[in-house]
Amino acid sequence: MTSVCPFAKAPRSDDICPRKSGETNNQNETEHREKVKNESDDSASVSPKCPFGYDSQTFKLGPFSCVICQALLFDSSKCVPCSHKYCKVCISRFNDCPLCGADIERIEPDKDLQDVVDRFIEGHARIKRPQVNGDLKEVVGDNKTVTYADVSLERGAFLVQQAMRAFRSQNIPSAKSRLSLCSEDIREQLERLGNTSELCSQLGAVLGMLGDCCRAMGDAGSAITYFEESAEFLSKFPTEDMEVTHTLSVSLNKIGDLKYYEGDLQAARSCYSRSLDVRRNAIKDRLNVSSQIIDVAVSLAKVADVDRNLGHEDVAVDGFQEAVKCLESLTLNANEAGLEQKRVSVLEYLHSQLTPEQTATTV
Repeated sequence: MTSVCPFAKAPRSDDICPRKSGETNNQNETEHREKVKNESDDSASVSPKCPFGYDSQTFKLGPFSCVICQALLFDSSKCVPCSHKYCKVCISRFNDCPLCGADIERIEPDKDLQDVVDRFIEGHARIKRPQVNGDLKEVVGDNKTVTYADVSLERGAFLVQQAMRAFRSQNIPSAKSRLSLCSEDIREQLERLGNTSELCSQLGAVLGMLGDCCRAMGDAGSAITYFEESAEFLSKFPTEDMEVTHTLSVSLNKIGDLKYYEGDLQAARSCYSRSLDVRRNAIKDRLNVSSQIIDVAVSLAKVADVDRNLGHEDVAVDGFQEAVKCLESLTLNANEAGLEQKRVSVLEYLHSQLTPEQTATTV
């Protein structure tokens, strides 16, 4: 699963503060006081801070979090006899309570707590806000209008963050559940606003993560379905965005991997070739982007590997040699140690696929 939140760069329509710092003259101050006084008579403002500490910048642990996976509780369960609460998947790996060390005699579901967590998500993490400038207003008792200000919590970013925490801790059902909620939200936005590039990009990334969850659970069929839908959404707009290009090519490669493991080599090669085309097109105007060049070499290696298994040895050797040339001609900066490690690792694999004579011809 990608470590990059697809909502990280998403602009928010309500980020603009309504107060204008330049308006400091007495007349404006008087008008502002009068406006506030009038509004206080017929409206209430919702606090932008989450009382439980779940905010979009820090994502701190809160009272509804599992201390093992550090995500929101999912399938909440209580240890007996100590009564400490965790996700069922998380605590099932332990014989002793991680918090107090007591022997766990049995694990019981805590439906009441899970209902609270689910209501929290519905009412807070999934709060509906408009996609155009302006506040969301709702008429409540006594004909007063409640104005929902920026709650410091993007529901998409929040749900993805929780899913990524759960996934890293191998609580795959929790991750899949949060991502499913997130995809539902984005689909609702698509129905109302149409296929904007931002929404398609976000949904494509979330669908790819759902594919990772299904793959981790051993459900290859559902994983392929999610990866294919991810690729479909990500293909709907130009590939100038490097992150979108990378996510699209990765989804195609993952479909190819699953087809490869199923023994459908032709389908695998088709997916790998599409990913290679996407990556080649991406570096046409960005030859100095090291990560993109390494991606191209990886795709060349995948296509060549399938060609070899299909009996096309000469074509396979050409592909491996082209990949070697890409990586050996790449010069990395001192601050790109991570990429250098990946480059060396891929080069070692490529050299293992070629004879010394074939390797010599690439120099």
